Amino acid sequence: MPGDTSGGDGQGRRALILVENLSVPFDRRVWQECTTLRDAGWEVHVICPRGEKRDTEPEAVIDGVHIHRYPLRAATGGPAGYLREYGSALWHTLRLARRVGPVDVVHACNPPDLLFLPALWLKRHGARFVFDQHDLVPELYLSRFDRGEDLLYRAVCALERRTYRAADIVLATNESYRDVALRRGGRRPEDVFVVRSAPDIDRFHPVPPEPELKNGKPHLLCYLGVMGPQDGVDYALRALAKLRDELGRTDWHAVFVGGGDAFDAMVELSRRLGLTEHVRFTGRVPDAELVRYLSTADVCLSPDPRNPLNDVSTMNKVLEYMVMGRPIVSFDLREARVSAGEAAVYAADDDEGEFARLVARLLDDPEERARMGKIGQERISGPLAWRNSQRALLAAYAAACRDQVPVSAGGPVRKGKRHRR
Repeated sequence: MPGDTSGGDGQGRRALILVENLSVPFDRRVWQECTTLRDAGWEVHVICPRGEKRDTEPEAVIDGVHIHRYPLRAATGGPAGYLREYGSALWHTLRLARRVGPVDVVHACNPPDLLFLPALWLKRHGARFVFDQHDLVPELYLSRFDRGEDLLYRAVCALERRTYRAADIVLATNESYRDVALRRGGRRPEDVFVVRSAPDIDRFHPVPPEPELKNGKPHLLCYLGVMGPQDGVDYALRALAKLRDELGRTDWHAVFVGGGDAFDAMVELSRRLGLTEHVRFTGRVPDAELVRYLSTADVCLSPDPRNPLNDVSTMNKVLEYMVMGRPIVSFDLREARVSAGEAAVYAADDDEGEFARLVARLLDDPEERARMGKIGQERISGPLAWRNSQRALLAAYAAACRDQVPVSAGGPVRKGKRHRR
């Protein structure tokens, strides 16, 4: 691991975290980063959009973290809608950053790769820039819009290059992303730190199963996550139709938890496939309700198809299935294997029929399900535990702040003096 954690002591220092695609603390990764920095003595501020049903207050201080939220309408209508969304987000981010005042570190989480613009403004006032690369936006563009390497693709590649160039330190969510930062971003190995996402095991743990959630069936299948065009919910639904029609299995009920811009289309696809009686879509639910479903599930579904983004991305749902001790059926993706190992079984080549057969195999083998679930929990509490990522995050901040004089709203302050407004 490059760097050390000696500069992780944030006494007298302020960090500003910029997020555009989720509210905080709903964004679990960002919230864990916030609380890790807070515990290391940093004064942490976050600028993010407001949520629709939660995180709706414009200003909040939660567990000592200062959160500044702005109104944002999610994009519709393709790339033009995203340009409108991102333009609004940038304006609000700059407006609120001025209100927060000088900071020692500006920590920008993509997508989009546009937050380097407010980061550059803050750098001119003495901040160091940490780029937290949650997604590879060029691969996201290819996977989501199916437009090929057109003008907009070249534009997002240029924005990614600008972001890499502006950043003092890069946080990668896995080794595949780190390789991209080194190869495509031209970053030095000592400037790129792997900070893997991980569930909060103190808050996210199994509870006694509730058989009534199975809707009168012997087995419960569960999908958790965003429902966008690249997330494979359509693959899962077609696989469930094959489970019923080709394998003759009707001894299951399935719950799809989450939302996204493909939600309505997936509900309609379920209707067209005749799955309405077998499948329930809950939308986004509170953590307590989510835990109930996952604790009751016999098999969890990770149907992300192979595409330029999914193959190299760590799926949060896979990690959350693992912490709950659930066996997983996934397509055979590089980073899915890195995360889950033997806690999952893998269908090759986006084969929905094989996906259905693997679900059926696990439903018939409770001992194998238990073995896989135990492997997943051991991996989350061991090599994939958040405590490892905490050390990497603090080492990254130490590297970013090396030789920097701390900043406060009134100008430089002596190291060790806590800023107060």
